[in-house]
Amino acid sequence: MPKPVGAITRGTTNPNRLRRVDNFIAYRFRDLLAAATDPLVIDLGYGATPVTAVELHSRLTAAVRADVTVVGLEIDPVRVTAAMPYADPPGLDFRRGGFELAGLRPVVVRAFNVLRQYSEPEVEAAWRQMTATGARLVEGTCDELGRIATWAVVADERPQSLTLSARLSDLDHPATFAERLPKALIHHNVDGEPIHELLRALGRAWDTEATPFGPRQRWLATCRRMRDEGRPVLDGPGRWRLGEFTVPWPE
Repeated sequence: MPKPVGAITRGTTNPNRLRRVDNFIAYRFRDLLAAATDPLVIDLGYGATPVTAVELHSRLTAAVRADVTVVGLEIDPVRVTAAMPYADPPGLDFRRGGFELAGLRPVVVRAFNVLRQYSEPEVEAAWRQMTATGARLVEGTCDELGRIATWAVVADERPQSLTLSARLSDLDHPATFAERLPKALIHHNVDGEPIHELLRALGRAWDTEATPFGPRQRWLATCRRMRDEGRPVLDGPGRWRLGEFTVPWPE
């Protein structure tokens, strides 16, 4: 078995913390998983408890296909041992591993709240390792309760898209996303950088679309305005009403 690559995370986790990204994975990669001979998904760095891996397995088997396999990987062997009572092989298992993915060949990798503790130059190398076998990587970060989250979809070592996602009843302003940007972007939120301009434009649209009809209608109008202004906003109202906003990766 390959030696685990990476560092032990803080391990912070909560039930339902990653519900938003789980929903996105089930939506974005439904066809990819449905067509796979081996529909393997890895939850990398699940933390001090395996609840997020358990939830990911439950959601994907319900929404995509019943034989999806989820393997939770942790560098810390104590966490792997603690997770084993929750294992339900072959559908759900836990192993020791890091960016090398324990030698497995997954269809999708979810790595959440993992790379924030690394330096920015280390991110590209981690992306390269996690997508080397052709896996789609969903890498991002969120707050402690999962109400504000952002993530990148990475394929063939390169980021493809950026998603901002929020529980709309708790969203005070899109500027809040700046605190939770993926590591590859968080230090670029300064004048002259594309991510700064994107967040500034999103904030302007939000301010313009103030409405008495509640945050969901305001968010829908904000996303629509961004598209009308020529932004390449992906998906449509079905995803927007969930609090999602996805664009091609801001180069």
